[in-house]
Amino acid sequence: MIKKIFAFFLVLIFIAVVGVLAYLAYLYEATKFTAEKIIFYNPPQSALFFDRNGKLLDVRYSKENRIYVKYDDIPPRIIEALLATEDTSFFEHPGINYNAILRAIIKDIKAGKKVEGASTITQQLVRNIYLNRKKTIERKLKEMIISMKVEKILSKEEILERYLNQIFFGHGYYGIKTAALGYFHKNLKDLSLKEIAMLIALPKGPSLYDPVKHYTLNLKRANSILKRMYNLGWITPEEYKASIIETPKVYKTMITPQAPYAVDTAIKQLKKNYPNLLSKGYNIYLTIDMPTQNLAKEAIKWNYERILKMNKKLNASKLNGAIITINQKTGEVLTLVGGIDYKKSKFNRATQAVRSIGSAMKPFIYQIALNLGYNPATLIPDISRTFKIKGDTPQEDEIWKPKNYERNTLGLITLREALVHSRNLATINLALAIGLNKIIEGLQDFGFKNVPANLSIVLGSIGQSVWQLSEKYTVFSNYGVKTKLRLISKLTVPKENITVKFEEKHEEIEPDYQAYLIIDILKDVVKKGTGRNARVKGIEIAGKTGTTNKYVDAWFAGFTPDTQTIVWFGNDDSSTLGKGMSGGRVSAPVFKYFYSRLLEIHPELQRKFKIPKGVKEFVINGKKELFTRISPPPSKSNQDEVPVF
Repeated sequence: MIKKIFAFFLVLIFIAVVGVLAYLAYLYEATKFTAEKIIFYNPPQSALFFDRNGKLLDVRYSKENRIYVKYDDIPPRIIEALLATEDTSFFEHPGINYNAILRAIIKDIKAGKKVEGASTITQQLVRNIYLNRKKTIERKLKEMIISMKVEKILSKEEILERYLNQIFFGHGYYGIKTAALGYFHKNLKDLSLKEIAMLIALPKGPSLYDPVKHYTLNLKRANSILKRMYNLGWITPEEYKASIIETPKVYKTMITPQAPYAVDTAIKQLKKNYPNLLSKGYNIYLTIDMPTQNLAKEAIKWNYERILKMNKKLNASKLNGAIITINQKTGEVLTLVGGIDYKKSKFNRATQAVRSIGSAMKPFIYQIALNLGYNPATLIPDISRTFKIKGDTPQEDEIWKPKNYERNTLGLITLREALVHSRNLATINLALAIGLNKIIEGLQDFGFKNVPANLSIVLGSIGQSVWQLSEKYTVFSNYGVKTKLRLISKLTVPKENITVKFEEKHEEIEPDYQAYLIIDILKDVVKKGTGRNARVKGIEIAGKTGTTNKYVDAWFAGFTPDTQTIVWFGNDDSSTLGKGMSGGRVSAPVFKYFYSRLLEIHPELQRKFKIPKGVKEFVINGKKELFTRISPPPSKSNQDEVPVF
């Protein structure tokens, strides 16, 4: 009988052992591929935006705010603090610390409750990535199996790298590099020992030990970590004493976004080719120069307040402005401000708003004329005209009678004088003499699209964004070579050692000597014409004002030998800025304010325009004038003297 009972128990034990082994085999098979997510670790990562000098502008992300750091870039003190706190024998165990498990079981039995954990760093990593928080035997067994698998394939350093990039540190920060930048505004290498301890205190209870909300609790746990490191002999008595009394400054936010309109624009430009832009750890380097950007923002704000004082009837919430400054030779965008206050309105008036450009169009019309053989001294009639615009029926016909801003006519005036003083009637008569078809063809060559066959285009009825107009004005400022605007210089993926550079793009439109004729006339616009309010002492400036019907839009498009700035102001609802609020009165002063201070920031800026070889001089009516091979002097009947070379 005893033998039968003994045999029965042996069978039960055998069945139990087989059952346990089968269950473990099942768990092993069930976790066969689950270690891959850790082995081939590729978590969501934030995109970092920098200016041209490497200054961090903003951090954007779509999933998790994580800035990845490689193991070699993690200071040893961080590793020591982590191991002292979470897993002192990390480099000795195979993923499971059996001694710690036994020790924890004994302590739990003595206390009658769970008082100590025994999870290794590897187990914590596995749990964090894969498993739910339910405390079941099956979950714990899976955790142990996966941990051992991970330890067989990855080195200890690789596991630590993954752990310190994966763990949540509270406040929306994933990974220790993110937390260091967020809480302390520092790179890892710049952290103090106390700051390291404060960060290592967080994974155990990100909300409980949040240094922003619970600073004292965080310090208390950080001090216990420092004491542990001291007891282990990992820090000296002097380091311990100094760190214990330290109370680091903690910041509520990671970064105050800089140049947000520029960052938004870069994201929009990149999204098509980089759909995972905000989750793959890209570093995006912009061409923005932050000192210049801050100055542009200051100039726009200054003008906003100035205009509200000029016209107290204006609605402060509707009035807005935009500015773009570029290096016209390279196309690099140095400043991009799309509104007065990004927090109040993220709508980018520099890139998204398409507004009529008014007389800022005229230099293109006059350049077309010069390229067709006209000369700055050519006489054109500044006389009134009346046009009938046909409607669908005779009753719907309209009469268009354009006028000069000054409400007068001057008879025959030179092409130079007409542009310098922005004479509407002279411009219309010039366009009629050239022919509307040739005007349209010429504008298309400059890059204008969908140009309507309407004479009003010569007075700027065509709509452009500040960005679009900036690009087209490079035809003048870059001596006949149109330069594509470039906001992004390069894009990198540090984790994968990938770099993509964004090259310059140029299109030759006309000879440099032809473009210089307009440059020279636009210099006069600023010296003595409608752009007088943009004058800055000590530097040559060329530019053109632009005002649309009923004073809805106010523009100033100006440039120096190596920079170009386009300014726009108007109301968001396209209501009037008020009588007399022209581009020369509203926007030209922004240019002056900006450049007066820009020369202090960048004294190396060129002060005088270079004259191309193909430009020559002659004297007419006692005054010097320019000519080129394509734009020869007018007939000798208009000249006092022969050409002077």
